[in-house]
Amino acid sequence: MKITICAVGRLRKGPERELIDDYLSRFEKTGRAYGLGPASIVEVEDKKGLGQGAEAELLARAIPDSSVIVTLDERGSLISSPDFARKIEGWRDGARDITFVIGGADGIEPGLRDRAEFSISLGKMVWPHMLARVMLAEQIYRAGQIIAGTPYHRA
Repeated sequence: MKITICAVGRLRKGPERELIDDYLSRFEKTGRAYGLGPASIVEVEDKKGLGQGAEAELLARAIPDSSVIVTLDERGSLISSPDFARKIEGWRDGARDITFVIGGADGIEPGLRDRAEFSISLGKMVWPHMLARVMLAEQIYRAGQIIAGTPYHRA
């Protein structure tokens, strides 16, 4: 089961990129034995500044066919890490890939948001997109650890 993170904007080299790469790499190492991974990031950029609609078009083109679409959105569900792991397990067991979508500064265009099978909120606070990516990557790794039954997640 492939996991793709599609995000608006380019993340340059730095501590956030290093954390994301580390978490996704660790996820892949543990996840292989459980049918999880590979995990990758696809970044899109509205270079002309045409806004939410143009971003949605770029994101839609980057989403692999037949992938479950999961948006990160402030209106999404607040779920626990174990519940997130169970969601991932369910999609894996249904032989489906997952694409997590992170929109631009104005969020995800409603038409694309409506295509999502599920939507997750990282809380009531708004996070910078680079930190949202890090937090999502860590939760993907944590889900893999929960599925594998390791002691990483202590709740």
